[in-house]
Amino acid sequence: MRKLVARLGTRYAWVVVGAIFVILLVSAGGRSMPGVLLVPIEKDLGWDRATISFAVSIGIALYGLMGPFAVALMQRFGLRRVIVGALVLLAVSVAATTRVAAPWQMVLTWGLLSGIATGTMASVLAATVAGRWFRARRGLALGILTASVQTGQLVFLPILAATAEYAGWRAASMIVAAVAIAVIPVILFLVPERPASVGLPPFGASALEREVDTGGNPIFNAFAVLGRAARVPRFWLLAGSFFVCGLSTNGLIGTHMIALCQDHGLPEVGAAGLLAAMGLFDLVGTTASGWLSDRYNNWALLGWFYGLRGLSLLFLPFSDFDIVQLSIFAAFYGLDWIATVPPTVRLATEAFGERDGPLVYGWIGTGHQLGAAVAAFGAGLLRTSFDSYLYALLVAGFACVLTALILVGRLAISRPPAPQPAAG
Repeated sequence: MRKLVARLGTRYAWVVVGAIFVILLVSAGGRSMPGVLLVPIEKDLGWDRATISFAVSIGIALYGLMGPFAVALMQRFGLRRVIVGALVLLAVSVAATTRVAAPWQMVLTWGLLSGIATGTMASVLAATVAGRWFRARRGLALGILTASVQTGQLVFLPILAATAEYAGWRAASMIVAAVAIAVIPVILFLVPERPASVGLPPFGASALEREVDTGGNPIFNAFAVLGRAARVPRFWLLAGSFFVCGLSTNGLIGTHMIALCQDHGLPEVGAAGLLAAMGLFDLVGTTASGWLSDRYNNWALLGWFYGLRGLSLLFLPFSDFDIVQLSIFAAFYGLDWIATVPPTVRLATEAFGERDGPLVYGWIGTGHQLGAAVAAFGAGLLRTSFDSYLYALLVAGFACVLTALILVGRLAISRPPAPQPAAG
């Protein structure tokens, strides 16, 4: 690694981005399992969709709740130790799902253990790495890392869907477990703790920057940062909007899109391909969002992103679910899927600084995953009660539009008044 570092200099930061991209991609594979395996498990074990969705919602909630504690653990014990531990836990929890025989066991494996593992490798990891390694082009780096979530879908969904169809859902689970173990060397051999560990300044900086160890209890540190952030109105606005983000993305579409398509007669592999195609568009959209967040007003960007996403969700239940209209939805929604992350991270960092920013974003991300958990369970419950996903899509769509209006209103209030012409 040191020879590669010496040859590339500060450009080695992009090697780190590539390595973390791979780790986040595998984590995304673990999180994409419920969307692919929901119907096969329902058929195999005879559980209703609300029961399975409850386990999924626990995992999604923990995925968000782990964010601030994951950052605190990385600051205290080191990024590499924490991520290797998370990969091992992901492999164990996913492999254990193949042995479940009761709903509580699914809650334990898919919910508790998998949620902790994937939550440790959430977008807070992207924010932490971008914060440590970049002073210039941070938005672009963060956009690339964030896009790994949907790239993971692009890679894993078709494979998992095909495996579940021809070899069973348990075989699909074992694929994710094996890949999680296989990528551990990527962290061990390519990712230093921080640029100064290999004698480099961050990309765009001219001098070494050494981060002081926080010391103390990581849990106490995480709550101490929350206490400071909770006194700032911007924190609640970002956390509230991110709740809606989770409500309208991985909780609803990420978990239930394949089941929704099957309700309208689409085969599982075809539906998984559609969801994977959204990942391809999201790779473009989120990377572009990172580039835009370096150049334009981030409140305005968030307003546009939430508004356009809401319109796409309101369109979906009234479409014909044919290939043309689903392709339009996949492109439009996919470009916007996680585009909200780079502006949100930037706004959090501007308000709370380079050190506390990732931890604050971890708490904001908790709001995201609580929203996702509500949608994962709520959509399953509504589908069981009304035999339709219509109401879940309408709630998410209108919530996005309302959030966009609030963000635009905040932007209008914060702008200084236009100068008035001098009298006479």
